[in-house]
Amino acid sequence: MTDLLLRGGHLVPGDGRGPHRADLLISGGRIAALGEDLPVPAGAEVLDAGGRLVVPGFVDAHSHADATVFDPEVQLALLRQGVTTVVAGQDGVSFAPGDGAFAGEYFAPINGRHPSYTGPRVADLLAGYDGRLPLQVAYLVPAGTVRHEVMGLADRPATAEERAAMAALVAQGVADGAVGLSTGLDYVPGLFAAADEIAALAAPLAPRRLPYVTHMRGGYELNAQVGVEEAVAIGQAAGVPVHISHFHTPAAEAARLLEWARAQGVATTFDAYPYTRGCSLLSMTMLPPALNAAPVGEALAEIADPAGRARLREQWFPQVATNPSLGPEWPSLLTIAHTGAPEHAFAPGLTLAEVAARQGTDAVDAALDLLLAARLDVNVVMAVQDQRPASDLGRLFALPGHAGGSDGIFVGAHPHPRARGTFPAVLATHVRERADLSWADAVQHLSTTACDLFALGDRGRLREGVIADLALVDPETVRDAATYEAPLALAEGIDDVLVGGIPVLADGRLTGALPGGGLRAAATAGP
Repeated sequence: MTDLLLRGGHLVPGDGRGPHRADLLISGGRIAALGEDLPVPAGAEVLDAGGRLVVPGFVDAHSHADATVFDPEVQLALLRQGVTTVVAGQDGVSFAPGDGAFAGEYFAPINGRHPSYTGPRVADLLAGYDGRLPLQVAYLVPAGTVRHEVMGLADRPATAEERAAMAALVAQGVADGAVGLSTGLDYVPGLFAAADEIAALAAPLAPRRLPYVTHMRGGYELNAQVGVEEAVAIGQAAGVPVHISHFHTPAAEAARLLEWARAQGVATTFDAYPYTRGCSLLSMTMLPPALNAAPVGEALAEIADPAGRARLREQWFPQVATNPSLGPEWPSLLTIAHTGAPEHAFAPGLTLAEVAARQGTDAVDAALDLLLAARLDVNVVMAVQDQRPASDLGRLFALPGHAGGSDGIFVGAHPHPRARGTFPAVLATHVRERADLSWADAVQHLSTTACDLFALGDRGRLREGVIADLALVDPETVRDAATYEAPLALAEGIDDVLVGGIPVLADGRLTGALPGGGLRAAATAGP
């Protein structure tokens, strides 16, 4: 590994200091020296930073690139944002432990289908990333997958024996290198698990201070207190920190709830992204809870049966129209991002209302036809009636404990732009334009906080001895280019990225180097 000197940059070290002029020497994959006008060691290469900011590589604290990360286009999309590590295994559903079949079917519209994993352990999943990637993948043990391994889709409390078996799988995952435990309490089978069961699963995290990460139960914007109270109770019972996924509650209420949580003695952090629209399974809104919880075959049979479809139309879709986030305009607020059915390849980028018009039907039949043909393998971008202003998002991002998380889904021909734009959008809008965060704040929120929380080792800071995961950011030109209309556009202004001291992005292009892989948790969380 050749020594590399970054010359002429402005370092933002992740310790609270703002940009300052300094060179940075990398040797053996780690930062060997920092200072002005460092000499060039014999045999070293020189990379001209050209006045750009040199920052620790960003960490996507909430990513769904579990399977799609093997795609070079996805790798390029992440690296062009300065992301050097993604945290996968989110929302309680992913491939390990087990053979991956449950996630491969149920969560295929979100995580994709893994090209090689067949099980059975977290160690095997992490090993499958090694030597095949230019960036790193850390992994949360998904509690829903664990429950499915032990209990299937059973809608009942776990027995003592089942709890013990599930806790043993979590402990094994932690021993294999997982960085925490995730739940998705609006997804099956996580929605069947009570707080005391989840706390028992989270207990193996405590010796290493790894976090309990949750897609909370029962809503966010309109009902966040219920979810936060349950998450804090779990954190207290298990003796672990709590991290709230995609916490897009209005800033003032979020600040109140976070302050309350910490007053209960639970270290509480969260991630959020700079967009007002969401993205998830079409089935989440188009099917009632009982069908979402049923095996796929049963749900499809109900949709295919004329009597079953009539029941859905009469009994369920009136409730869709009263959903506080959507309302009666729901057919115009849901845009197809992905469908697994070739006959509906025209649909991505169209709203359900537009799909219905094209097919000469109404939105109810259009939605159910999409789900039936694709065996539920459909995801949508979800607009809302009331768009949050950038000012409120800025106040949210500035709260203590915020970490950058895209909730990025790379599945589909017309995905949510957050997968390709989250990190540069924060830098362009909330640092350069609005000054909701300083450059020093941004590095701590987009790198340092997540590195400490998830025990990612000697990362997240620029100081001697740490691993040289770095990005070079042009503070004047960095921006997100992806939009809801053109969601595949790559970010601009980050053209050089290093992982373990090796250039993986140069002049905006992949170098072909593969120094990344599965990232195992360090011995303990924290700096």
